[in-house]
Amino acid sequence: MRSKKTAPKVNAGSMADIAFLLLIFFLVTTTIASDNGIKRKLPPICETEDCIADIYERNILRITLNGKQEIMVEEVIISIKNLKDIVKTFLDNNGDGSCKYCNGANNATASDNPLKAVVSLQNHPQTSYELFIKVQDELTKAYYELRTTYAKNILGKPIDNLDKEEITLLKKVYPFIISEAQTK
Repeated sequence: MRSKKTAPKVNAGSMADIAFLLLIFFLVTTTIASDNGIKRKLPPICETEDCIADIYERNILRITLNGKQEIMVEEVIISIKNLKDIVKTFLDNNGDGSCKYCNGANNATASDNPLKAVVSLQNHPQTSYELFIKVQDELTKAYYELRTTYAKNILGKPIDNLDKEEITLLKKVYPFIISEAQTK
């Protein structure tokens, strides 16, 4: 008669413990990528017909991103390095002489003042997100530098030491007006 041999058994209890410890280790040490976005506040919904405003052509700075990943300002191809300075010059122009805090050259082809200036940003469907974000960053830098200069020269404080009222004032004197709609 044959004797039944039983296969050796492996104690699997400790394997489950090891697997659980490895799982905890990977959960603790893994970094989870967080998405970064563009921090913008959308304008309020307009419920009347007076929301459509006529804007004089000289108060619109047209920036176009084409499908070849090029930046065009008023139909002239420029480098991303020059964009911030072009925007600052346009915004701080003081074309109509009404801006007492502007340092612009009073150029007849640039904006009347920062309150009337609109930056129109249009992009081609094949424009990369990377270029779009870089342009948005340069626009933000231009406004930030103008506001910093205002805080230092007019308010006499560094921008980091302003209270809420002064920050609100900064946003009023250099309003962040960017249009991503088709302008006419």
